[in-house]
This record gives sequence, structure tokens and C-alpha cells, in this order.
Amino acid sequence: MDRKKATTSLKSLQLTFVGALLITALIVSNPGSAAAPSPANDSWTKGPFRFEPLPTSATCTPGGNASQPFVLPGGYLQTIVASEPQFPDVPDMNTLNENGPQAGRFLYRTHETGSNGAVSVTDLLTGATSILVQSASFGRLDGIVWTPWGTILFAEERAGGLVYEVDPANGVAIPRPAIGRKSHEGMRFDPQGNLYTISESFPGYIFRFTPNKRGDLSSGQSFALKIVNPTGDRTGEAEWVELNQAQVEVNADVAAAAAGATGYNRPEDVEIATSTGNNRGGANILYVAVTGRPDDNRIIAIDLREPNGGNNHSTAFVYDYVKLGLNAPADFEMPDNLALDKNGNLYITEDPASAPSTGRGDDIWVAVPAAGGQHLPASSVVRFASLTDCSAEPTGIYFDLSGKTLFVNAQHRGGDGRDKSVAITRD
Repeated sequence: MDRKKATTSLKSLQLTFVGALLITALIVSNPGSAAAPSPANDSWTKGPFRFEPLPTSATCTPGGNASQPFVLPGGYLQTIVASEPQFPDVPDMNTLNENGPQAGRFLYRTHETGSNGAVSVTDLLTGATSILVQSASFGRLDGIVWTPWGTILFAEERAGGLVYEVDPANGVAIPRPAIGRKSHEGMRFDPQGNLYTISESFPGYIFRFTPNKRGDLSSGQSFALKIVNPTGDRTGEAEWVELNQAQVEVNADVAAAAAGATGYNRPEDVEIATSTGNNRGGANILYVAVTGRPDDNRIIAIDLREPNGGNNHSTAFVYDYVKLGLNAPADFEMPDNLALDKNGNLYITEDPASAPSTGRGDDIWVAVPAAGGQHLPASSVVRFASLTDCSAEPTGIYFDLSGKTLFVNAQHRGGDGRDKSVAITRD
């Protein structure tokens, strides 16, 4: 996900964003004060982010619209909340402080520079952006997640990469090698405190780390997903096979291969309903973006089977949720980052890197859940947003705690030379 850049004047936009937060607060306190327009088709998304899908990708240009990077459905606004040079190059993933004092006020993001990696933070109330932690030893920082106990995990997307835990109060980062050395991206916790991660490599494995003590990531046991009764292309009944923990801390991919784990050709991000603050129902479905081959661009869903699999989630069931030839349109390409809203709609950024040759901007898609039944693919996959810059990609898609603001980075490989952090809200 190395890309680059975009800009804007910030002061008035920060005030606009603070105003948007206040408006959101008023709507939350008085739900009857605003009504969301219905889309033309009732099968499309439900909840605060109902919209009329975009019929096509944006016609992109070099640089695009620097102050309004995305084409959005009618009734939506975009506000730039931070931009280079306020923060370092190549912003990737986002998270908020999801619990504790002033929950939802601070937006944290990783920066995927080759060296001297950093985690930056924007105070959404004041608009101030600063560096939380930075080190010459950090390289290609990517995944980031807020822990249930109020710290931040961030990870390196490089061979032998580590996960670090940082206290947002003091910026002190501690390596957590027990989670494994590998090329990390997305990370998410389930309600039982297990941490799910992936190896963004070939063949690409999906991992679960179970701490010896809940909330303490210094030690524990690692597992990898293995299909044991296939129903298709790496789908079907599965189990979490125990790995050689000592080997995991040297090279997690070697440990997974030795245990016969199933590879998924460069998985990217993971998502689960706990990240929306909703621990009911969908909190036992883990979604994984797979971006390995032209014929393998898909989202798989993993039913973690709680309580059937026991509190240790020993078994699982894997099925295709979004896939070309199943429910995704022909121009759905290379799914990358994922975000669930509170109604189970799965937002998906794409990273096709084809915009300069096709003239079409990279998109944000939404997979709408099917009604009723188990292990069903999404009922439809529709386009929510599209970038105007041929040299940009959307990264780090993430919903705020209310579910009414969607954060995403416009990460560039050219354009006006400045990356941006964007908040998308209803008008």
C-alpha cells in the first residue's frame, strides 16, 4: 500500500468538522430532528449511511480535486481533518480511542513509510494533529487497533514485522513478539479477547492469538486457520491449528506452513463487529479481504462459531461473502481495507493501482448483508465513493462510535503531493 499525497487549507475546514460533530451530537440527542432520505432500492444499505449508489467510478485526473478528493452520493459531505505536512507521508489505517475518558475524540493513524515510521493523532475537537510515537526502527507501519483495555496496537507490514503496544497517555511503545513476526496488516479482537491478524504475503495465512492472561499480550498461544472439510476454493469447515509458539516469534509464516494452515494469497485486512461497539450477532463473524490474484479478489467470512466452537473458538466455517462471479460487479478490484457499520453493511476500499491506465478512480464499495439464514453471501455490492485523483487510493476506512462519520485517507502516489485524512458525513 505505498502511495502518496494531497492538500487543503485547514482552518475553516476544521471549524466545519467541529460543527459537524456538534450537529451529530444534536441529532443523536433528538433523533426526530433529521430524517435520512431513502434510497431508490430498499435492498441497499440500512441505517445512517443510506445512499443512492454511484453508477460508475469517477473519471480521474492527475491530482484530482485536492479539496474534495472523493465523488460521493447526494446528501454527503467530506471534510479534510488533517493533511501533510501536519503528519508524515503515507497514512494508512485509522482507529479512535474507543473507550475510556473522552472516547471518540482522538483519531490515530499509522504511516507506512519505509523507515522512521510514526503514529500520528488528530484531536477531532480542536483540529490539532501531532505525532504520538515515531522511531527510526519502525518500518512500513500499517495495521492499528484500539485494545479493550485502552492502549493501541500498531504493526509493521514487512517481512519479520512486529506488533507494538503503545500507551496513548505517554507514547511509550513496547514490542509484542508473541503475536508473531510476519508482514502484518489488519488486526481485530473478538469478544473473548482473542486477537486476529493476517500475514500479507504469499501464500498468506490467517492467525489467532490467545493471550495467557486477558489483556496481557506479552505471552500466549498462536493458531492458524486450516480448512479441514472443503466446500469450495478454501471454504468450508475449518479449525484453528495450534502453532509452535517459539517459531511464531521467529517467523510466523514458517510456523503456519508447518502446521498445514490454509493460505489465502495475500490477505489484507480483517474486520469484526466488535470494532463498531456491537457485540451482538455479527461479533462472531470475521471478514477478511483477499487481494492475491485477478481471479481471487474477494472477501471471505469466517463464522467463529461461538458458543458451538467453545470459548476458545476451536472451530470455524469459512464462506465467500463478496466475490467476482458471485455478487461483485466486474469492476470490483483488489479489495483492501474493511469497515463495518452498526447495521452490518461492510465498506470495502479497493487498491487496483490501475487508475492511471483506465482513467477510473479507486472506489469504496459496500456489501449489503442478506436477510435471514446462515453463511449467505452479501445480497448486493454497490459503489459508495470514488476518488478523483488517478494517483490516489482510499485507505484506513473506519467508522466513528456513532456510526455517522466515516474516516478514510486519500493516500497518493502523485497528485498535489499531500496525503489527506478525510471525514465523510451526511449533509
